[in-house]
Amino acid sequence: MDFTPSEEQTAAQGLAARIFGDLSTHERLTAAGTGTDAELWKELCAAGLPAAVEDVGLLGLVLVLEEQGRTTAQVPLAATCVYGLLAVAAHGTPEQRERLLPGLRDGTAVATGAFPARGGVHIAEDGALYGSVPWVPWLRDATHVLVADAERGLWIVRTGEPDVTAVPVETTAPWSAGRLVLDGVRGERLGNGQPGAYADVLATARTAFAGLQAGVCAGSLARAVHHTVTREQFGRPLSTNQGVLLRAADAHMDTEAIRVTAYEAAWRHDEQRACEAQALTAAWWASEAGKRVVHAGQHLHGGTGADLDHPVHRHFLWGRQLDAYLGCGGEVLEELGLLLAHNSQEGAS
Repeated sequence: MDFTPSEEQTAAQGLAARIFGDLSTHERLTAAGTGTDAELWKELCAAGLPAAVEDVGLLGLVLVLEEQGRTTAQVPLAATCVYGLLAVAAHGTPEQRERLLPGLRDGTAVATGAFPARGGVHIAEDGALYGSVPWVPWLRDATHVLVADAERGLWIVRTGEPDVTAVPVETTAPWSAGRLVLDGVRGERLGNGQPGAYADVLATARTAFAGLQAGVCAGSLARAVHHTVTREQFGRPLSTNQGVLLRAADAHMDTEAIRVTAYEAAWRHDEQRACEAQALTAAWWASEAGKRVVHAGQHLHGGTGADLDHPVHRHFLWGRQLDAYLGCGGEVLEELGLLLAHNSQEGAS
């Protein structure tokens, strides 16, 4: 395995770091409230970052999402790339790619996904979609939603259709989420119903959002380091206390574990190797270790960490949201165990 980024991937990460660093400031995030930073989204699309994902692959997207996570930038980048660009490029028909990809590349179309499928959507005899999904990230911004039916078939649903309702929902993190209600809408099947498309999109999403969690944790830890180095107690910096050093070191190792498992899953995906188990591993680390890191970041700020308006609290909210999204640690671990057992039985037969 070689996780060394290509020249194109490094360039995309550097561009993302500059844009997020310049524009996703505490003041702008405060002004955005729980909504999306529309101007930042326009800037990212004008710079060609969403479009670049098709060239830099899933590993490149993970690198870009790390930079988003460092600043907790409120834009639908992960959702649009995973459930829109990469899903359509990998599983759409030639006609769907020609029709849908241009808008997703330039940001005039925004995609999200009702994932993971939990049996809330079914197909009637006439082919219409019915059901609801309790919450979908970035639904309030989306023009298209990728929906999985009870049989794991994938459908593209336009949010502007009269039989589609998006009820605003506030989640732990400010992800412009909504409750999706389908009342007989005629969805467009993604591709030709290829088997394995749902599993591939879910594995891609888990890997991408693990990369986002790595960035959230890195940002939280960076803030904690700055605080403990500059804040003094009894005449010396907090960072000189052994307990603080150990807590920060544990958080650093957890962050690196999230990062490297996300890199491995993304690299295997780009190399067209089996990556479902690796995506589940990355998701488990993102859930379990991510939760530990953002709690440590808040605790290392002492009383300041309890301030809901402090930037570190935003990392805490994102970390807890990502802990549960696409399956919490226990769920993911069970799924991984079943997958490994199934693979072992197949190998023995």
